[in-house]
Amino acid sequence: MDLPIRYLDTHSHGDVMSRMTNDIENISTTVSQSLPSLFSGVLTIAGTAGIMVWYCWQLAFLSCATVILTVVATKILSSKVRKFSRRRQMLLGSLNGTVEEMVSGYRTVVAYNHQDITTEEFCRTSDALTRAGIRTDIFSGVMGPIMNCIGNIGFVIIAAFGGYFAVNGFISVGVISAFIVYAKQFSRPINELAQVYGQLQTAIAGAERVFRVLDEESEDKAGEELENRTGADVTFRNVSFSYEPEHPVLQQFSLSVPSGKKVALVGATGSGKTTVVNLLMRFYDIDSGEILINHQNIKGISRESLRKNVAIVLQDTVLFSDTIRSNLKYANENATERQLETAAEMSRCAEMIERMPQGYETILSGSGKNISQGQRQLLAIARAFVADPKILILDEATSNVDTRTEKAIQDAMHLVMKNRTSIIIAHRLSTIRDADLIVVMDKGKIVESGSHDSLLAQRGRYYELYMTQYAGFAI
Repeated sequence: MDLPIRYLDTHSHGDVMSRMTNDIENISTTVSQSLPSLFSGVLTIAGTAGIMVWYCWQLAFLSCATVILTVVATKILSSKVRKFSRRRQMLLGSLNGTVEEMVSGYRTVVAYNHQDITTEEFCRTSDALTRAGIRTDIFSGVMGPIMNCIGNIGFVIIAAFGGYFAVNGFISVGVISAFIVYAKQFSRPINELAQVYGQLQTAIAGAERVFRVLDEESEDKAGEELENRTGADVTFRNVSFSYEPEHPVLQQFSLSVPSGKKVALVGATGSGKTTVVNLLMRFYDIDSGEILINHQNIKGISRESLRKNVAIVLQDTVLFSDTIRSNLKYANENATERQLETAAEMSRCAEMIERMPQGYETILSGSGKNISQGQRQLLAIARAFVADPKILILDEATSNVDTRTEKAIQDAMHLVMKNRTSIIIAHRLSTIRDADLIVVMDKGKIVESGSHDSLLAQRGRYYELYMTQYAGFAI
């Protein structure tokens, strides 16, 4: 929850989920099973070694020769275990990422007959995961027999040198017998610790992936509150930004959105329209320049305070598997029943909610898959209205609906945007004809700006877009 948007935009969601589930479960299981063996083994070794030294320090030190062999063998085998464990966890994350993508995009997979190709990709990753798992288990499994073999070498050393010491009168035969018993008691926990160490390497491989997420720089939440004023002037001043170095998206971008006005951003795909919104919401921080709200630089405003005053309706509507009431209150958990009803009426979805089986208590299954795209958009607009923001952002809010639903959504948006500072991103020019200012963007720069009529009169880029979209031919 503290990661910046950039991290989740650049990492597989399935892999992130795998780190939160499989890797953490792996660490938990290993630690819970290994710690008791670790503590009891250390105590047993310490006590047995003390008695052995007390009986005959010479034989005790000879017995420790096998410990050196144990350490060397453990080091070699555990490095292999860690190597293949790391690869296994990485492949498991990749496999989960593939599954997550294919489940969420299943309609597309089926529509393009990619079932066989998708299965082959899954099997390739799965087979690689299986091979890494087998190798991990092999090196982890042979550790026990090798430790037993080394332990038996210890018995031979004690018997040979003990017999020599007994013949020369240094010790009695009874001490030799006792030493063999103690040597067995000494080697057993060492062998167990060696196996535990191998298991810990598997946990460490998972821990590396988990801590790689934990060590990521968290989103900076520091800053002051946005000043409580009526209205909100938004100013972009010489803003430059790039997602990747040497590939600028915005270059010296300057724009002023007066309080209560409606400004529309239009332009070809990749011209930087959505980036403007990302920067205003501080999903990303700008490289240079400044963004001001009421002459207050947003870099000094806490993200929490900023986002409390901004509501956004995205092209891809996100609703949660919960009741309609909970989804509407997501924007303002303290909203009253009257506020919810007013928001539903203003967004033209009150009648739709009343027709639902349980009204506001209807569960939206599959994140809203049991209602139409247009209905989801209307609920998203109602949610924005519940937030009662100073600044409203509409990012292609009507791109996925039919003309009739679009008209209903436009009517709802006009009411929501009334007396609010609004920024609209649109490809459908019908949704922005009444905007106070239309800004035409190309390659991260403003190439034209003005009202709908004045831009058409200029016969420039906006005129080309309009004629292509409505006159039925391309310029």
